[in-house]
Amino acid sequence: MSAPRKYPQELRERAMRLVAEARLEDPELSMNAAVKRIGTRVGVNPDTLRGWVKQADIDAGTRPGTTTEDARKIRELEQEVRELKRANEILLAASKFLRAGARPAFAVVVAFVDDHRDRFGVEPICRVLSEHGVPIAPSGYYAHKRRPVSKRALSDAYVWEQIEAVQADKTKGRGVAGYRKMWHLLKRDGVAAPRCQVERLMRTHGMQGVVRGKRFSTTKSDPSAPRPEDLVQRDFTAARPNQLWIVDFTYVPTWSGMGFTAFVTDVYSRRIVGWRTHHRMPTELPLDALEMALWVRERAGHDPRGVVHHSDAGTQYTAIRYADRLAEAGALASIGTVGDSYDNAMAESVIGLYKAECVKIDGPFKTVDELELATLMWVDWYNTGRLHSSIGYVPPTEYEAAYYAAVNPQNQPVPG
Repeated sequence: MSAPRKYPQELRERAMRLVAEARLEDPELSMNAAVKRIGTRVGVNPDTLRGWVKQADIDAGTRPGTTTEDARKIRELEQEVRELKRANEILLAASKFLRAGARPAFAVVVAFVDDHRDRFGVEPICRVLSEHGVPIAPSGYYAHKRRPVSKRALSDAYVWEQIEAVQADKTKGRGVAGYRKMWHLLKRDGVAAPRCQVERLMRTHGMQGVVRGKRFSTTKSDPSAPRPEDLVQRDFTAARPNQLWIVDFTYVPTWSGMGFTAFVTDVYSRRIVGWRTHHRMPTELPLDALEMALWVRERAGHDPRGVVHHSDAGTQYTAIRYADRLAEAGALASIGTVGDSYDNAMAESVIGLYKAECVKIDGPFKTVDELELATLMWVDWYNTGRLHSSIGYVPPTEYEAAYYAAVNPQNQPVPG
C-alpha cells in the first residue's frame, strides 16, 4: 500500500517532537541521523521529516528562511497578482466597446465572451465586466446561448451575406460602395432591407466605401497616453549592436487595398532586425516586427536587454501591450516629439529607401501578399547585399560580424 499523500497533523507534530528530544538526549547526534532514526520508526520519510524540522526552526526564528506565514502571504499575493493581471488583460481586450461610453448591446458582450472564454473563462470575464459597468452574469450568458436565434439575427445574417456578395461583385460594389450605394444596389437585386440595417451591418463588420482623396496617416498620437521621454535627442549613433533600435512603419497602396509595413532597425549596423507587412495597422503590426527583432537577436546569441527603443508618438507605440512587451524584454522606451520627423530621421530614411528601392522598383502590387514577398526579398538584400556608405560601404551583417570578431574572436555568435 502506498504512503498517504498527507500526514496527519498529530503524527507530524509527534515526529518533530521526537527528533528534538533525540537530539537533546544525544547532543552529538546530527539532524540527518536523528530524522533517519525517528522517521523510519514512525513511518515518515526522513527527507520529509527533515523539511518539517527545518521549517519549524524557521518559524521559531532559529534558522533563516521564509516562515510558513510569510509563504502563505506570498501565495495569496501571487494569486492576487494573477487575478489582477487577468482582469487587466480582459479589460484591454474589451477596451474597444468599453471606451465607447454607452453600454454595449448584450449580444455584443456575449460575442466577446465567446471569443475569449477559452483564454480567460466565462466566470472571470463576467466578473470583471460587471465590475466595470457592463453587468453580465454567467447564468445570463448561458441562458442567452440556449435561446433560439432571433428574427433580427436571422435577418442580419441574410442581409450581410447579400452585402458581401454585392461588394465583391466587380460589376456592382467593386469593393468601393458605401452604405447608401449598397442600400440602392440591394434594392435593385430585390433585397428589401432598411437603410439603417445596411449601415449598421457595414459599420459593425468594418466595411466602408472608398473616399476620394483619403490619406492614410500612420502616426496618430494619443495625448492621454503616457509617453516616455526622448532618450535619443536626434543623436542616431551607437557604439555596438543592440544599443539603439529605431522603429517606424509606412503604407503602400496595392490593387486590393492598402498595405502597411513596420521596421525595426539597429542603428549601429543599419541592419533591419525585424519587419512585418499586413493589410491593417493595429498595435499587432509593429508588435510583430518587435517580436521578430527580439527573436532574431536571441537566436543569434545576443542579449537585447538594455537596448534603447526609439519611435514616434503613434498610438501603436504608446499602447499598453507594446509598452508591456518592451518592459518584459528589458528595453528602454524612447519617443520623439509629435509632428517632428527629425526626431526619428533615421527611421524615416529607412522608409524612404524601402519606397525607392522596393515599392517603386518591384511595384505596383496586386495584393498585400505580393508586397510582403517583395519586402522579404528587399530586406534580405538590404541586410546582406546592399552597401551602406555610413558603415564603410559594407552590408550590415558583414559589419556586425566584424564587430563580434574583434570583440570575441574565440567565440563568435552565429549570424542571425
